[in-house]
Amino acid sequence: MNSCKILVPVRSVPDPVHPVRLDPETGALDLVGVRTCLNPFDEIALEESVRWRERNLVSEVLAVSVGPAAWSEGLRTALALGADRAILVETPQTLQPLEVARCLQKVVEQEQPGIVLAGKQSVDGDHAQTGPMLAGLLGWNQATCVAALERVTTEEIQVVREADGGRQRLLLPLPAVITVELRLNQPRYASLPAIMRARNKPLLHLPIDAWGIVPAPRIELLALAEPSPRPPGRRVTSTVALVQHLREAGLWR
Repeated sequence: MNSCKILVPVRSVPDPVHPVRLDPETGALDLVGVRTCLNPFDEIALEESVRWRERNLVSEVLAVSVGPAAWSEGLRTALALGADRAILVETPQTLQPLEVARCLQKVVEQEQPGIVLAGKQSVDGDHAQTGPMLAGLLGWNQATCVAALERVTTEEIQVVREADGGRQRLLLPLPAVITVELRLNQPRYASLPAIMRARNKPLLHLPIDAWGIVPAPRIELLALAEPSPRPPGRRVTSTVALVQHLREAGLWR
């Protein structure tokens, strides 16, 4: 399968180490000065793709982002983690999953990969829609919530996915879109030599209007609100006191 190219969509998300606050005037997330990192699910997909290339199962790993110019830093991280080259479809607007899928569709049609391997969702939006929408637009086979990749050939791939009733084994003819979850692997850390090499790897910037795509949001965000503060904890000295407290709080019948 060494002639097959694999495309990995990656997204930059707010670093969970740094708290995100709401802007009191606009009611939107205030991301000024907030550090970003690669979406954890996308890191899993990227790691698996790099492992495939290291085993000569694929010929090239292409990382793709759809977002603002600042996301080029996330793509440089992807290059340091092992991607061969990267493409940024640049847009200053915040896109919804269908719009992202349409941009990725154009990249897929241009690059002709055999597999799109993506994280099952982003941790900032949690939509889990882009992968399935991309498969629908392309007319490709798809598998979501994949926890294991058992066999890859030039014509098909066998996966194990998490389902409501347990685990499900699927055999997919290629090309296919596959979204993965956190159980698949443990991503590597970028070494200093890899970070230095990433500076010389190709990173192509493409404006979103190069394909005539005009963002047209279909979902309107009405409001965001911070969660209510938790009440202070209470220490109890015995099981009887705990049960009594739970009954008083209406948590025990």
